[in-house]
Amino acid sequence: MQKTIFITGTSTGLGKAAVKLFQQKRWNVIATMRNPEKETELSLLENVTLLPLDVTNLEQIKNTVAKAISLHPIDVVFNNAGYGLMGAMEAFSDEQILKEINTNLLGVLRVTQAFIPHFREQKSGLFISTTSIGGLSAFPLNSIYCATKFALEGWSESMSFELGTHNIGIKTVAPGVFKTDFSGRSLDKSTKPEYHEIQDKFFAALDGMRQSTTTAAQIAEVVYEAATDGKDQVRYVAGEDAKAMYAHRLEVGTEEFRKEIRKQILG
Repeated sequence: MQKTIFITGTSTGLGKAAVKLFQQKRWNVIATMRNPEKETELSLLENVTLLPLDVTNLEQIKNTVAKAISLHPIDVVFNNAGYGLMGAMEAFSDEQILKEINTNLLGVLRVTQAFIPHFREQKSGLFISTTSIGGLSAFPLNSIYCATKFALEGWSESMSFELGTHNIGIKTVAPGVFKTDFSGRSLDKSTKPEYHEIQDKFFAALDGMRQSTTTAAQIAEVVYEAATDGKDQVRYVAGEDAKAMYAHRLEVGTEEFRKEIRKQILG
């Protein structure tokens, strides 16, 4: 029987790559984005349905989830929508902080909550969320972003217990740096003169990291693996840079790793 995946944040980057991969693997794909009427590539693919979804809009979440379930029984929900907020916390407006938390954290929680009854009734289902190496290790000038991603990691681990009693799985995919529009359209920067030195050093280091050869399509392969391997495993670290960094953090311990990051990036 043909399976169906529901994906958020599919207009660019990992979300779009995941749509293409699952479609190629002969899944039904329900691809959601804020403005599906502007999408010209995914709309041409067979077995791909575009639906509108702003994950900060609770009413739209309910309506879009109901519409998706009316089209196909859903097997996997991939919570991918998100963006980066980068800079000194002192420079952020309350509006910026709320938008980041609403999108990266509450959006995932609300979409998941909306699908749980469907999965519970069919006695199966899987949630996958895009987190980040920034959800396993903190980096300079990423405090709110890291807060949302750390939260998703802990939330997913906790949810695995209650969902498991109904044969529902939950997993995270934590990429490192990969080639995507995330650092362009999907990144919000805030600056303040008092932090220019640390910002200049960090952004210079980040530019070096962006030479990563990992692509969104390669990260999508990890999402597909998580969706199909049947493993009782919550966390999937994706990309060689993320794997190496996370393994090193576990090896040396969190405090030593923090000191190394400070020395390497900030000098």
